Amino acid sequence: MDRLLVVDDDVELCELVTEYLEPEGFEVEAVHEAGDGIKRALSNEHALIVLDVMLPSSNGFEVLRRVRAQSNIPVLMLTARGDDVDRIVGLEIGADDYLPKPFNPRELVARIHAILRRTKQARAPASGTPAGERIAIGNLEVDIGARTVHRAGELVELTGVEFNLLEMLLRAAGSVVAREELSKAVLGRQLMPYDRSLDMHVSNLRKKLSHKIGELERIKTVRGVGYVYAVPSDSRGEENTTTEP
Repeated sequence: MDRLLVVDDDVELCELVTEYLEPEGFEVEAVHEAGDGIKRALSNEHALIVLDVMLPSSNGFEVLRRVRAQSNIPVLMLTARGDDVDRIVGLEIGADDYLPKPFNPRELVARIHAILRRTKQARAPASGTPAGERIAIGNLEVDIGARTVHRAGELVELTGVEFNLLEMLLRAAGSVVAREELSKAVLGRQLMPYDRSLDMHVSNLRKKLSHKIGELERIKTVRGVGYVYAVPSDSRGEENTTTEP
């Protein structure tokens, strides 16, 4: 049974969320203060955090910053409906997804299932994936099994969503990957109009990996289609994916 942490000062909402989530097979713990939220989020006792942006004495963004400094636990943020700024800021800091209030409880359950499903898939060895598989392009080296990323020899910390997104782009390096395909595989849902979640995760990747490989844009946007990871000229014709025993 997956244990979830809900951090929200609205006690009635927490009770409602608990009523919907427990029949889905989740164990729910709710806290109502930012400090308690940080402490419990870093306890390693939960599979996912549902985090409200508006909290007394602090806010969800600060909680997320503190959590992300020490943990990559999946975080679903609850934001005010129509407030794009909250959504963008949350994704920039490292939220895995967001859901605007007021929300349909069924949508909350679906988002949680989607996040946990891709998190568990990422942790499990993919069938047919050789042990020790690495992808190396330009100054970037990714260990698929260990889920680690090094740029020019330096470790780069990525969230689960960012790693999955990077892996998809690297496996198709030099070719465009459609936004719809990325959204289904990485976010676990169809791409919706005006949803900037995927774009923000790509933006975060660019910041963490550096925007360019030499003179090339590392992750290029193909307007109206998707994204393509650049292959430097000195990498062309070489085998970018290697397998170690």
